[in-house]
Amino acid sequence: MIDTGLAGRTVLVTGGSGNIGAAISRAFAAQGARVAVHCLAQERPAPKGTVWAHVTPDEEEAHRLSSELGHGSFAVSADLSDPEGPSLLAGEVAERAGAVHVLVNNAAHCESPDGVGSFTHASLERHYRVNAVAPAVLTSEVVGRRREGEPLCVVNISTDAARAFAGQTGYGTSKAALEALTRSMALDLAGSGVRVNAVAPGPVQTGWMDAELLERAREVIPMGRVGEPGDIADAVVFLASHQARWVTGQVVQVAGGHAL
Repeated sequence: MIDTGLAGRTVLVTGGSGNIGAAISRAFAAQGARVAVHCLAQERPAPKGTVWAHVTPDEEEAHRLSSELGHGSFAVSADLSDPEGPSLLAGEVAERAGAVHVLVNNAAHCESPDGVGSFTHASLERHYRVNAVAPAVLTSEVVGRRREGEPLCVVNISTDAARAFAGQTGYGTSKAALEALTRSMALDLAGSGVRVNAVAPGPVQTGWMDAELLERAREVIPMGRVGEPGDIADAVVFLASHQARWVTGQVVQVAGGHAL
């Protein structure tokens, strides 16, 4: 891509300081964009017998990363599991940066156990609240603050577990809901020039796979390797770029052929 059209644009990346989120933030900054790096200042403790199966973006790391990115990038904290979180986040970013030109709904909740027979009403609610409800409401909040004539596109981060993944029922189905929301919002917003797409990563090494699991993953990925955060970031930047100007409502699987 010669010119992505992203220089000088404001990009809000939820969960933007950890793993895939950090790679996405860096990829946009490399295009000259100002990045609002969202983080969670203080996570709620996991209920007894439950393990949070994700890395919470650290507030200190978000500030460090935003300083590294330059272009006026900044860190912003909000709890997206709180019903007021999306509105507070959108309002703060709008106050500090004005219009949001790209929204990347990357923040996610994943916990275990999460299979049939082990999940509960509360665990399903935790998954859906962060993985589906918050992105939908945040998108609505950003669209509502959009300045007339300003460009805006949304990229949601799903997972190939949205197709089927044993033991990740709440996580996978909440991400499947996010994919359905992607198509629905794309249709709702197409007339106003707002594009909405999604990227569905396959197995990406962010430190959670040991040597044995890495080997098992390689065996079931047709391209013979697990993903890296940059693989996902590059796809996100493409969907936000001028080159994808006529692409909307799509879920792009970036998984080396996994789960086709």
